[in-house]
Amino acid sequence: ARPAADPAPKAGAASKAGPADASRARRAGGDDNPFGMPTLRESPVTERPQLFQRKLQACSIVYDFNATTHVKEKEAKRQTLLEIVEYVNNTRNCFNEGMMQDVVAMVSANIFRTLPPVHKNPNALFDNEEDEPPLEIAWPHLQIVYEFFLRFVVSNDVDPKIAKRFIDHVFMLKLLDLFDSEDPRERDYLKTILHRIYGKFMPLRSFIRKAIQNLFFKIIYESDTHNGIAELLEILGSIINGFALPVKEEHQVMLEKSLIPLHKVRTLNSFHQQLAYCMAQYAEKDPRLAPLILHGTLRLWPATNTPKEVLFLNEVEEILELTQPPEFVKIQDRLFRRISKCIMSPHFQVAERVLFLWNNDYIVKLINSNRQVLFPIVVGALYKNSKHHWNSTVHGLTYNVLKLLMEADPTLFDECSAKHRDGGNQDPADDEERKKKWDKLATLFTEKTGKPAPGMPKPTGAGG
Repeated sequence: ARPAADPAPKAGAASKAGPADASRARRAGGDDNPFGMPTLRESPVTERPQLFQRKLQACSIVYDFNATTHVKEKEAKRQTLLEIVEYVNNTRNCFNEGMMQDVVAMVSANIFRTLPPVHKNPNALFDNEEDEPPLEIAWPHLQIVYEFFLRFVVSNDVDPKIAKRFIDHVFMLKLLDLFDSEDPRERDYLKTILHRIYGKFMPLRSFIRKAIQNLFFKIIYESDTHNGIAELLEILGSIINGFALPVKEEHQVMLEKSLIPLHKVRTLNSFHQQLAYCMAQYAEKDPRLAPLILHGTLRLWPATNTPKEVLFLNEVEEILELTQPPEFVKIQDRLFRRISKCIMSPHFQVAERVLFLWNNDYIVKLINSNRQVLFPIVVGALYKNSKHHWNSTVHGLTYNVLKLLMEADPTLFDECSAKHRDGGNQDPADDEERKKKWDKLATLFTEKTGKPAPGMPKPTGAGG
């Protein structure tokens, strides 16, 4: 028979954890102290499983750390949590089916809670060290609960076929919600636990990927901020690394619909390293995906945010290093039009970063192999930099790149240079595009007025 209820902790448990947990607390406690039980080490071996179960139920009582009450009970619970962690470390076959239910119930009662609202300064999107992150006040208990649950998940005694009855879809969704915690210590535990669950519980894998994808959709299209994006991307990076070839269509959809659009989130700086790693994993796993990644990056290229532009250039270099020559041809024209604009950027960090691309031997090889297309695009921008850019470092890098182009193909370089000096360095493709637009306007004018269109107007006088 279990001991009678303890009236003092019962009120605290009900106020924080709800009626179910309060009921569990009533079943678990002793006469005056719910943790007034003998230690597992001192108990006979035959009584330890039942005592372990009682201690699990007692640890389901949740105390409010914002209040100064129940100080002794809080410390007693902490010691009990430490004791059960030590017990599972040193005991074989301690998790049967009935015990699993109590384990998940205890963990759920402690970790699943409403997180406080996030307050961030929107003007400090690129300053990760502006303030120290708020720390979870109940961490003295939470840390041990997470440690215990991690030991449970990785234990060889836990059969996934049985445990999946308790670690189900609802449990996983609640676990994912906790990734928005502002405490980095909690997010680190969650990352490790989720990764272990993904590796051990095969039937949950597809659901976990879809749940993470749906969370990214919410971040991209609704909330725009989330504390756990970096940790979730770290998990995905490991998952992507394990994809079989050829990459399944559902994985390509995840790349195109949820990962690439993450580039437009305002807080990109806080998770770009992990996002770029995922992009590189896709490109390394299947080089045919490199043009898709680069096209998506170019589509979302920041127009006025120079720190973000530098991040994009870092990622472009990583992807280009993994791009095969046939795939490079598919993206080269559009990519180097953007690179040409970056070369002429008045912000020295952007211009400097893009010129560093010519320090990469593999990228230089790609450029030289397609120089008939690429030299005419970049030579004009380089000449304008050499004459008009205000930064001396950018000047030096520009002259180095011009020298590299000249050495790669003197004849082509001279042709491009002469074209620039003659004032004819305007890209022919731009001229053609402009002519098509004016021809279309002329046709519309004729259709509406019934009169022939007048001569080609000057761009500044265009209207309609």
